[in-house]
Amino acid sequence: MSKLEEFKEFQAKISRYSQAIALMHWDLETNAPNNAFEYRSKALGELMESLFRMSVSDQMGEFLDYFSKKENYDELSDIDQAMVRVTKKDFDKFKKLPPQLIRQLAETTSKAGHFWKKAREENNFSLFEPYLQEVVSLEKEQAEALGYEKNRYDALLDLFEPGMKTETLKGTINYLKEHLLPFMKELLEKGKEPRYDFFEGDFDVNKQKELSLEALKFMNFDFDSGRMDMSAHPFTTKIGPKDVRITTRYNNKDLRYSLFSTMHEGGHALYELHIPEEFFETSLDEGTSMAVHESQSRFWENIIGRGPHFWVFFSKKLKDTFPSFEGISSDELYKGVNIVKKDFIRTEADEVTYNFHIMLRFEIEEALINDRIKVNELPTVWNDKMKEYLGIVPPNDAVGVLQDVHWSNGQFGYFPSYMLGNLYSAQLLSKLKKDLKDYPSQIEKGDSKEVLNWMVENVHKYGKIYEPEELLKKVTGETLNPKYFVHYIKEKFSAIYGL
Repeated sequence: MSKLEEFKEFQAKISRYSQAIALMHWDLETNAPNNAFEYRSKALGELMESLFRMSVSDQMGEFLDYFSKKENYDELSDIDQAMVRVTKKDFDKFKKLPPQLIRQLAETTSKAGHFWKKAREENNFSLFEPYLQEVVSLEKEQAEALGYEKNRYDALLDLFEPGMKTETLKGTINYLKEHLLPFMKELLEKGKEPRYDFFEGDFDVNKQKELSLEALKFMNFDFDSGRMDMSAHPFTTKIGPKDVRITTRYNNKDLRYSLFSTMHEGGHALYELHIPEEFFETSLDEGTSMAVHESQSRFWENIIGRGPHFWVFFSKKLKDTFPSFEGISSDELYKGVNIVKKDFIRTEADEVTYNFHIMLRFEIEEALINDRIKVNELPTVWNDKMKEYLGIVPPNDAVGVLQDVHWSNGQFGYFPSYMLGNLYSAQLLSKLKKDLKDYPSQIEKGDSKEVLNWMVENVHKYGKIYEPEELLKKVTGETLNPKYFVHYIKEKFSAIYGL
C-alpha cells in the first residue's frame, strides 16, 4: 500500500467513526426512547473524543508533514492536493482544542438537547437554563482555544463559515436593514395582501407526507440513498456516502409548513448526495460551508418552491392529494405561499422578514459569547429584539427564545449561515438565469433536472475543495454582494403585493 493509500485509509477510518456518531445523533432526534438520552450522551462523548484524537493524532500530523513537502505535494493530483490542504487546515485548527473539551461538549449538548425539548414543551426556560449555561461556558472555552484577532465570536463563526468575520456580517446587516426595513413597512402598509385562507384548515398528516414525497420526487431526490422521517425540528443528516436523511414536521392546520420544510431539507440533501464518489470518506466529502449549504436549501424552498413556475406544475399534485383546492388557480396558490407577516417563528417566516430573525439571533449570541449579556437575561433580550426588528413580542418563551434547537447543540456561529445562504442563493440565481434561460418552462413541466444539473456542475461537484468566497467568485464572478438578494425580494414581492 502506498503512502497516499495509507493516508486515505486513515481518513476513511475517521469518516467511519463520524458515520456511527451521525447515526446515533439521528436516532436520538427521531426514534430513540426518552430514557435513552443519558447513556447515549456518554457513548457519544466517548466516540467524539476518540474521533477527535484520531483527527489531531501524531499519525495524522506525520501524514500531513510528508504530503506538505513540496516534492511530495507536487506529485499529487489536483484533488489530492486539495484534500491535503483542507485536512491540514482543520488539523492546525483543531489541534488547539483539548480532547477533554470535545468530550464535554458532546456529553453536555446531548443532555442540553433533551432539556431544551422538555423546556419548550412545558414553556419553561428555567428547565433549560443551567444546561445552556454549561454549553455557553464550553463554547467560550472553545473560542479561546481556537484563537481570534478582534472578536471572540469570530472563532466560532469560522467553524461554520470559513473566512467570515463579525465585522463583515455587521456591514451586510446594515445594508439589508437600510433597504429591507423600509420595503417591509411599505409592503405591509400600502400593498394588497393576497388570499391564503385555502392553506388553513384540517389537513391529514398522512396526506401531507404524500405531498412532501411528491415534492422530493420533483427535486430528483434519490430515495435509494436517502429517506424522510419526522422530528421536532426539521434537519438533514449525512450518515455517510449514499446515506443522507432528512426530517420534516407536520402542522395539521397549515400544510405549507411541512411542504417547505421538506423542500428546504431536500435542498441540503441534494448537495451531499451529489458530491463525487472520489471524495467519499475524505476531508472533501461535505459541503464547503453551512452558508453555501443554506444557499441550496433556500434555493429549492424559496426560489423554486415559492416561485410561480413550480405552482403551474405542482397545483395538480396538490389538488389530487387535497381536493379542497379545486378551483384555486396556480397563480393564487403561488401568491398564497408568499404572504408577508410579522411572525414569531423563524422557520415559518417569509422571505422578506426572515433575515430579521437571523439578525436578532446573531446579535444576541455575539453579545452572549462576548460577555455583554448573561444566559438568564436571554428571554428578556430576545423579546426586546423582536420588538425592535418586527414590532411584536412573543407571548411565551416556547415561541420566543426556546424555538430553535441550535444553542442546545452548541451551534453558536451557525445562525448567520441562514442569512448568508439567502444572499448566496439570490446571487447564484442571477448567474443561473443567464446560463439557463428556459429554466422556468422546464419547471412548469415538472422537470427540475437541468436546474439540479447546473447546481451539481457549479456547486455540488466541488465538495469542500473551495472556501465559500472562492466558490462564489468562481461561479458568479464576484464575492458576496447583497444587492442581488435585495433586488430579488423587491421585484418579487412588489409584483405579488401590487406596489
